[in-house]
Amino acid sequence: MAKYIYQNSDWTHFTWKDTVINSIFGEVRNLQGKISGQMNALGFSMKEEATLTTLTLDVVKSSEIEGEQLNYAQVRSSIARRLGMDVAGLVPSNRNVEGVVEMMLDATQNYLQPLTEERLFGWHSALFPTGHSGMYKIEAGRYRTGQMQVVSGALGKEKIHYEAPAPQHVKAEMDKFLNWFNGDVKLDPVLQAAIAHFWFIIIHPFDDGNGRIARAISDLLLARAENSPERFYSMSSQILVERKRYYEVLQKVQHSNGDITEWLDWFLQCLKNALLETETTLRKILRKAEFWKIHENTPINERQRLVLNKLLDGFDGKLKSSKWAKIAKCSPDTALRDIKDLMGKGILRQDQQGGRSTNYELVEF
Repeated sequence: MAKYIYQNSDWTHFTWKDTVINSIFGEVRNLQGKISGQMNALGFSMKEEATLTTLTLDVVKSSEIEGEQLNYAQVRSSIARRLGMDVAGLVPSNRNVEGVVEMMLDATQNYLQPLTEERLFGWHSALFPTGHSGMYKIEAGRYRTGQMQVVSGALGKEKIHYEAPAPQHVKAEMDKFLNWFNGDVKLDPVLQAAIAHFWFIIIHPFDDGNGRIARAISDLLLARAENSPERFYSMSSQILVERKRYYEVLQKVQHSNGDITEWLDWFLQCLKNALLETETTLRKILRKAEFWKIHENTPINERQRLVLNKLLDGFDGKLKSSKWAKIAKCSPDTALRDIKDLMGKGILRQDQQGGRSTNYELVEF
C-alpha cells in the first residue's frame, strides 16, 4: 500500500514546479482582472444580478458534487434575503438550504476575517442542522473522533480510496493548518486557495461535509485574491463538470512525497475554465441589460416581463402559448393576448419552423 502524503515527516512543507504552473497562473490572474473590469462597468443592479446568480450556482453545485440536490429557487431566495437584495418571486427555503447558504456567505462576504476553529465548527453545524447526514447521526460542529475512510462500492466489495489521519492527530493537524492560513503567507491568495483546499481535504477533519467546507475555504481565499465579496464566477460549478478529474488528481497527489504540482496545475486549469464560463454568462447578462434598456419605455405588463426574463435567461425548449399560461399563471386566452401584444411591438415573432403547434421566439435585437 503506497503511503499517504501525511505519513511523511514535515508533510505540509509542500513543493511545486513554478515552471509548470507559471503560465496558467498568469492566465488566471489576467482573466480575473478582465472579468472584474467588465463587471465594474455594469450598473449596480446588473452586478447584483450577476453576484446573485454566481453565489446561487456555487451553493447548488457544491452540494451536487456530494450527490445532494438543493432547490435552485430556494437557494436564490435565501441568498437574496440575506444580502438584502430586492428581488421578485422569493420563495421560502428549508433549513438545509439556509445552512449551506449561511456558510457560503460567511466565507465570501467576511473574507477578511481569520479562519478559526470556532468559525469552522459554525460552518459545520450550519451544514448539518439536525446533527444527521441523511439517515446517519454525525458529530456536528466538532472534529471527528473516529477513523475516516473514503470508500465506494457495494458492501463486502468496498474499495478504499483514502484513509485520513487518525482522529487523535486531527486537532494538532488543524491547528497547524489554521496557523498557516492566518499567518503571514508570502503567497498569492489564488495559490493559497489551491493549497488550502488540498491540505484541508487531506486532514478530512469532520465526519462529513469536508468537500463542501474545502470549497468554501477556496472561495474565501479567491475573494481575498480579488479583495471583493462580489462573486462573478463559480469554482464549484466547474469542479462539478470536471469532477472525475478532480478525484483522480486528489487520489494521485495524496500519495506524493510533498510535490503538489499536479494538483496546483489542475486547480488553476479548473479556475481558468470557471472564468471562461463566466465570460459566457456575462454576455447573457449584458444582452439582457441591453434588451431592457431598449424597452425601458415600452409598456410591458408583469406577466410579459416574467416570461421575457425567462427567455433572456436561456429558456429550455419551445415557447408555446400553453407554456406561457403556465409560467405566468394566467388563462390561455390571456396568454395569447400577451403574446399578440408583444408581436405587435416587434418583440416576439412566430418560430419559422411552424409545424402543428405555434412556437414563439424573441426577435433579434
